[in-house]
Amino acid sequence: MTKPVDLDPDDWDAFRAESHRALDLMIDYLRGLRERPVWVPPSDEAKARFDRDLPREGRELSAVLADFDRYIKPFATGNIHPMFMGWVQGAGTPVGMIAEMLAAGMNSNCGGRNHIAIDVERQIAKWMAQAFGFPQDASGIFVTGASMANFLSLLVARDQAYGDKDVRLNGLCAREGQLIAYASREAHNCVRQAMELAGLGARHLRLIPSDGNRRMKISALRHAISADRAAGFRPFLIVGTAGTVDTGAVDPLDRLADVAHSEDMWFHVDGAFGALAALSPALKPLVKGLERADSIAFDFHKWLHVPYDAGFFLVRDKDAHRRAFAANAAYLSRAPRGLAAGDTWPCDLGPDLSRGFRALKAWMTIETFGTKKLSECIEQCCRMAKRLEGWIAKSDAFVMRAPVALNIVCFGVKEDDDGSLAREIVMELHERGEAAPSLTILDGVPAIRAAIINHRTHEEDIDAFTIFLDAALRRARKEPHDFGALVEPHGPGKTRLSED
Repeated sequence: MTKPVDLDPDDWDAFRAESHRALDLMIDYLRGLRERPVWVPPSDEAKARFDRDLPREGRELSAVLADFDRYIKPFATGNIHPMFMGWVQGAGTPVGMIAEMLAAGMNSNCGGRNHIAIDVERQIAKWMAQAFGFPQDASGIFVTGASMANFLSLLVARDQAYGDKDVRLNGLCAREGQLIAYASREAHNCVRQAMELAGLGARHLRLIPSDGNRRMKISALRHAISADRAAGFRPFLIVGTAGTVDTGAVDPLDRLADVAHSEDMWFHVDGAFGALAALSPALKPLVKGLERADSIAFDFHKWLHVPYDAGFFLVRDKDAHRRAFAANAAYLSRAPRGLAAGDTWPCDLGPDLSRGFRALKAWMTIETFGTKKLSECIEQCCRMAKRLEGWIAKSDAFVMRAPVALNIVCFGVKEDDDGSLAREIVMELHERGEAAPSLTILDGVPAIRAAIINHRTHEEDIDAFTIFLDAALRRARKEPHDFGALVEPHGPGKTRLSED
């Protein structure tokens, strides 16, 4: 008789012990963040480890976990570290780590059907509708991130503009009138990509000039819409941004809503991280008008620190949302009772049928911390940005390159016209593992960009960052420097201000 084969442990007790050890090691890893460099490039040995042939035979779990500890864990991006400030990437939480483990254990497929994971996702949609001032029956769905959510918004807006299902059946060529969308020049590149993927063409996205605060100019928007209508085009979508990728600017959302409604156009907001400012009573006025949007894209994995990935797409009109994606298929037929019960499933609201249980980690994060504490972390990030801005304003060497709207600080070196010193500073900080700002291009010149989005980034971290900046600039200029009296090393990658 052939021995049955499955993938469960032969020794559950041994597996339990090994699993507990792995969990303890990850808790230690998170607890000791400040003792390590922000970033370490993968070693040659680690790279070689992942250039091997497909294994035929398996190994003990303990050996695989040892490889993880040696070849993977030391070489992460670094976004969980308090000195990571380069890109708008959330820091995660230990609670989120546990949620991921629990969701993986359940292994729910959240494309549809009658099981509790679908209800958890619907709960998140209701919570976010409440947070953003949408109707309680608004429709929402988890996606990989705001880039995908922005793409879905364009598909819903496109179908809404045509008013029926013909475009899904017959394609764009069957319809008259070229659809035109509008966004700020500061908008994320995924908006342009969405136009490409939807078959509408990037040239039919109008990039509207921004003002001195890098917010879309309303007068220029109105002029562009008028010109396109006169040319026989069909304006259908306005994309506002709540927290631009370069500087964190927020478009005048209320005025954009006025334009969209007066022109009978879909108003979508790319709020990848900035939309969540609505959770803070102090910051909510900055995103006024968000509640008037037809749809919003945002990420739980940014300012709510849910582990990657956890993007979300929220739509005011649930029927418009469903019309854009629902399809009849025998294997998706519904029943009045049993596992196939239910009316609208997540697969009716997006292109994915196989979907993980992303909602659990968002639910556990909100339930564990509450929106009050989460919003206080958001406010703290903005205070830290202002603290850094204040230091730059007083600096003899550095200069601000853009206004600070939320949590992103863009600055450069004085008299560094080509940005070469800024580039050198950023690379130097990365390679030394001291901090991880990034570079962006503002008005054609490289600028140092510090996106402060980590709940672990506190005042002492900002102060240490300024010291690192000064030291890196002196090294870039090949000037003598001695910061030993100002800082006290505290393990690799961690430096704190001395008591003196």
